[in-house]
Amino acid sequence: MVNIGIDLGTTNSLVSYWTEKGPVIIPNSFGESLTPSVVSVDDNGEILIGKIAKERQITHPEASASIFKRNMGSKKVYRLSDKEFLPEELSALILKTLKEDAERFLGVPVTEAVVSVPAYFSDSQRKATQRAGELAGLRVERLVTEPTAAALAYGLHHAKSDTKFLVFDLGGGTFDVSILELFDNIMEVRAVAGDNYLGGEDFTEVLAAMFLKHNNKRRDEISEKDYSFLKKEAEVGKRAFSENKVINLSSKIDGESLSCEISLEDYEKNVKNLLNRLRTPVERALSDASLKVSDIDSILLVGGATKLPTIRTFVSKLFGKLAYVNINPDEVVALGAGVQAALKGKDAAFKEIILTDVCPYTLGTTVSVRKSHGQYESGHFLPIIERNTTIPASKVERLYTVYDNQKLINVEILQGESRLSKDNIYLGELNVVVPAALGGEEAVDVRYTYDINGILEVETTVVSTGVKKTVVIEKNPGYMTKQEVASRIESLASLKIHPRENHENKLILTRGERLFEENLGLVRQEIGRLINEFEEVLEKQDLREINDARNKIKEIFDSMDTKGDF
Repeated sequence: MVNIGIDLGTTNSLVSYWTEKGPVIIPNSFGESLTPSVVSVDDNGEILIGKIAKERQITHPEASASIFKRNMGSKKVYRLSDKEFLPEELSALILKTLKEDAERFLGVPVTEAVVSVPAYFSDSQRKATQRAGELAGLRVERLVTEPTAAALAYGLHHAKSDTKFLVFDLGGGTFDVSILELFDNIMEVRAVAGDNYLGGEDFTEVLAAMFLKHNNKRRDEISEKDYSFLKKEAEVGKRAFSENKVINLSSKIDGESLSCEISLEDYEKNVKNLLNRLRTPVERALSDASLKVSDIDSILLVGGATKLPTIRTFVSKLFGKLAYVNINPDEVVALGAGVQAALKGKDAAFKEIILTDVCPYTLGTTVSVRKSHGQYESGHFLPIIERNTTIPASKVERLYTVYDNQKLINVEILQGESRLSKDNIYLGELNVVVPAALGGEEAVDVRYTYDINGILEVETTVVSTGVKKTVVIEKNPGYMTKQEVASRIESLASLKIHPRENHENKLILTRGERLFEENLGLVRQEIGRLINEFEEVLEKQDLREINDARNKIKEIFDSMDTKGDF
């Protein structure tokens, strides 16, 4: 049995496995390492996933979804044509595709996977990720944080002892910063911080906003389709800053061709607020680890957004040194997940490595505090497991009754850093029955246990009776019962997924539709003619003729799509 490692990314996802030569990325059906984390529904009700869905999203944004990882663990519903999905269900479709790619490549069934998650993912988000794996037909017994995976990919577990690393992970939709320390045979995560709503997409949005402002257009004035085209152009332009100090953006809005010239200097001024948001988690992680910038020996850049010169310049200035970029930032987390899969499988090469992680958030409950006038004030947050505590961790706090004849102690389960409970995130609660007695005479021991996968369990024990109760967070955002999971697995299995063997043909047709909408005049007419001819060839079902026609049309489309596919 082969264990695989999966980077379930906001923008792109990848899958890897361990070989004697190290971790290797498994190609998808197009022979590429990156599978866009995009899902779309076509006019026939078939589900499109990955590269085809990304092309269709530009022309049919109302029937497509992306960046849904940001809403993992929530009840947000994505409506694609006549179908509705939760974020973990869309993620499950991506995972299922990666699973099938791995099985096709390896030639054996795949049932287990290590999946990466942002270090700053909450309990509910991690559980949602595991559910997504279950919905995809995978056992996800181990989650690995993206920074830890990156460190494994770089082989930092082989570095000299007493070395401190900072992993700067800026992906398409999330930002994580983690500080790791290696000593003896232990790689310990010292601190994590981040922002689940900050990533490369936000830097693209800024460029799109600059284009609209230059052309005196407002975001709410233009259609979703026009904005999808603009976003694609902005993404291409953003990456062009790697080689040019000035770029030219052009896009159609309401049928009018518009353009503008944007300099790197102006762009960097406009993303200043985003750069400041990157600085805050870095400072927080250093503070929690009781370290200074000068204490960091090496910096790793992870995530596709770190390819941007603006980001690399920012990191160099912040730390006063160049970062490691030896491994493709897009692939490093997936490769590390492959290493973790080998660790989980107890590969002989890794028996001596011990990995530790930390709890990214403070977890606690609500208590009443006695004020100076003798009265109790409720609504105060009591930390039980504090952020950046090494995990697995298990800690107990004893809570007492406040009032005479009190028969119930309500244990709220909260996540956050604020002094008052109302300002933290509610995860669930337990109502614990206690014998009636004088205030302060009855007590409940509340134990919080946080495991290596970042999953929280809460157990209460009534001190006087020994009665125990274990939490099931039924009100946890995104929670699904076993029956609901089984029902959703059945529903997802019944979806019509576009046949894998027809992927390349579908991609050509979808790409042609996008180019048709992007162009005008004779070019548009030529694209329409090519699409019609290819559809006629497909009807003949002659594989050799189809392949020849597809290759010829691809060459023509490549020449039209001179800016490339990003």
